Amino acid sequence: MWLPAVIFLGVCMVIALIRVILGPDAPSRVVGVDTINTMVVVSMVLLGAAFEQVIFVDVAIVYALLSFISTLFIAKYLEKGKF
Repeated sequence: MWLPAVIFLGVCMVIALIRVILGPDAPSRVVGVDTINTMVVVSMVLLGAAFEQVIFVDVAIVYALLSFISTLFIAKYLEKGKF
């Protein structure tokens, strides 16, 4: 049941990776990276549900927090040019 969802997320990650590589400007690349990070978190939660392991969910929460903080720093850097 979880395998089609993981395959769909993998295809979406490839599409977002193409946006990161071919993005016309830096903000669109940041959005692509943030999208990939969100899909990684969702796939970790799906794997945790599939294998009935809570550690995947714990790691997904920490990864989501670090991803959010890094996106904030990148956005601040792009807006003002320095940290």
